[in-house]
Amino acid sequence: MRKTICVVVMFLSLSISAQKVNTDPEISRYVGQVSKDSLKANIEKLVSFGTRHTMSSTTDPERGIGAARNWVLSKFRHYVKNSNGRMEVYLQHQDLKPDGKRINKETNLGNAIAFLKGTDPNDKRVIIISGHLDSRVSDVIDSESFAPGANDDGSGVAAVIESARVLSASKFPVSILFVAVSGEEQGLLGAKMLADKAKAENWELEAVLNNDMIGNNSFDAGKTAGKPKLRVFSEGLSAFDTEKTAAAIRNLGLENDGSARQLARYVKETGEKYVKNIDIKLIYRNDRFLRGGDHTPFVNHGFTAVRLTDYFENYDHQHQDVRTENNKKFGDLIEFMDFDYLKTNTAVNVAVLANLAKSASKPENVKMDVKELSNSTKLSWEKPASGKIKGYHILIRETDSSVWTEKIFTTENSITIPYSKDHFLFAVQSLTDSGNESLPVVPKISR
Repeated sequence: MRKTICVVVMFLSLSISAQKVNTDPEISRYVGQVSKDSLKANIEKLVSFGTRHTMSSTTDPERGIGAARNWVLSKFRHYVKNSNGRMEVYLQHQDLKPDGKRINKETNLGNAIAFLKGTDPNDKRVIIISGHLDSRVSDVIDSESFAPGANDDGSGVAAVIESARVLSASKFPVSILFVAVSGEEQGLLGAKMLADKAKAENWELEAVLNNDMIGNNSFDAGKTAGKPKLRVFSEGLSAFDTEKTAAAIRNLGLENDGSARQLARYVKETGEKYVKNIDIKLIYRNDRFLRGGDHTPFVNHGFTAVRLTDYFENYDHQHQDVRTENNKKFGDLIEFMDFDYLKTNTAVNVAVLANLAKSASKPENVKMDVKELSNSTKLSWEKPASGKIKGYHILIRETDSSVWTEKIFTTENSITIPYSKDHFLFAVQSLTDSGNESLPVVPKISR
């Protein structure tokens, strides 16, 4: 009885609401370094290339996708000096043939990449932040017309560049890959090229944060919308998961607990803890209807990936020829950007990247004992493969809750808690001395 009372007291002192005040000063410092002026300057430069269509020129020094990706690479190279030799900058590319769909001529596809190597040589984990460099107008094949792509997806690329600037001097144990992919509008081609590489080379890919249109809010939100909102789209169960574990998933009621959903919850909790005045909305779909995003090729390979995007989407300012009709402007122009909103959303990315990159890896072999009928639940696990920890969080939520609502801290590798496994869902995450949490792990059944 005394042990049970001790556990309950510990839970009360470490509720989710109490956790929000326990921030890592280093992460708060990085979040505070995100610059609205820097983001605006990045987008102004991206728009200046006239078009960034995937099939536009790769040789013109001032106009087209080639000039744009060279500029992104130059920005990354500028930050190399901050990294003490740990940042590598390169262009991942391949030549494409006409495909009879959205590629109608020979095209050089290129992803502009900065890879910030982690400080722990034994920790092979990688985190990706991405935005897509290419832009388009109404005709997806039109590679010549003015396609400013300010929000779609200049905003995502600007966030990637700014995140690289802010975090380039960090000394996290885990590696971060910053990438401006191409070919998104032509069928997620650059993201697929990178996801295929990660799969073929067996990367320990911890998470992918895909940012696509994160810079337009005030023009469409209305005056009564309340806090600015950011959507996080996440796949419930990818085909990769479902084919292998469908029976167990159905039996345990874990249809809402795939790895992408866990990352989405992590983005919400971490983002709202470190960034003021943002309401992160969990959208339980992989993406919007009739649309696609660069996280999807990673999801299809079984990696953990989500899409971050505007809550209020204005279709007049995306995939449109720049024009004026009946005194109404169409097109993805910089005048429709909300740079305060973009700064906030970029700061969310920085907080999540930093918290993940400072965390230990996930606990191993997490199990829930179901050998006996009981109104308490026994969980057990093994220490993470990498990282130094001070203990673990047991995460708890009712089955109809979208987010984890309670936490229990322990330094042990097993615990019995006074919560029925019939009423609640559980997970375990590693915790470092500085309070950085790993992604949660939902337990498997132990009989």
